[in-house]
Amino acid sequence: MPTPPTAANWIALCALGLIWGASFLGIAIALEGYAPVWVAAGRIAIGALTLTAIAAAKRVPLPRDARIWGFALAMGVFSNAAPFFLLGWSQQHVTSGFAGITMAAIPLFVIGLAHHLVTGERLTRAKTGGFLMGLIGVAVLIGPGVLAATGSDFETLARLGCLLAALSYAVGAILTRRCPEVHPLAFGMIALWSASVLMVPIALATSGPPPLMPDARPLVALLYLGLLPTGFATLLLVGIIRSAGPSFLSQVNYHVPVWSVLLGVVVLNEELPGRFVLALGIIIAGLMLARRTGVPRREAIG
Repeated sequence: MPTPPTAANWIALCALGLIWGASFLGIAIALEGYAPVWVAAGRIAIGALTLTAIAAAKRVPLPRDARIWGFALAMGVFSNAAPFFLLGWSQQHVTSGFAGITMAAIPLFVIGLAHHLVTGERLTRAKTGGFLMGLIGVAVLIGPGVLAATGSDFETLARLGCLLAALSYAVGAILTRRCPEVHPLAFGMIALWSASVLMVPIALATSGPPPLMPDARPLVALLYLGLLPTGFATLLLVGIIRSAGPSFLSQVNYHVPVWSVLLGVVVLNEELPGRFVLALGIIIAGLMLARRTGVPRREAIG
């Protein structure tokens, strides 16, 4: 069962919020020089090399349990390969602020999945009410009235792609929590190499080799994505989930949207439709209700 969060867990959670919030800005800039599939493959490969170097310096051994390798492979798919590609493709047609706001839906998915799959995180009436309120917010987010934010013909599909990325992250968090005991660095390294083995061949087959001499701006953005939101953040993510549980980690999505929207408006001059703010407010209200403490155990559902 998850243990009560420590001060270190809270510090790591706040750091993740800023790092991941800035990643949507990084994706938008990286897309100026790279195809979406290479943004995903490149950041994963850079992250894998980063963790490998750290693991080698620390002499962290690889696990021998085949189950751990299976969970790491699954995490590589659901926490890296799938959402990175979905977000890279979707951000060609939606703003970085919108992509960041959809990440507020991750805790809603985690709450439902954890009820069945994580010991000690069953649904209560408060969680159910918060989940339903959050679904209303998601409906407002993708519903009529905000579909012309960028004018792209693929915007509706891209919005759904962002939500699928959020669902994929939630599945990855649950799988990481259910994995047997393992060193976070070894687990994250295996996950990223698994995702690299999957995504690099796909990128080569669908988009050819990446540019040999890209502009500095997208190159720096890709390096940032690989080093921080992918490499370093994987260590923080695995450590938090293994210690305090996926539901605690999901609280990072209270402030990821704030950073993504703020950076998108300030750096990229993106507009912020009022509908986005309303949707974010509803989603966060639902999350606060779902995370309300003091609910008697007899209120658990199912």
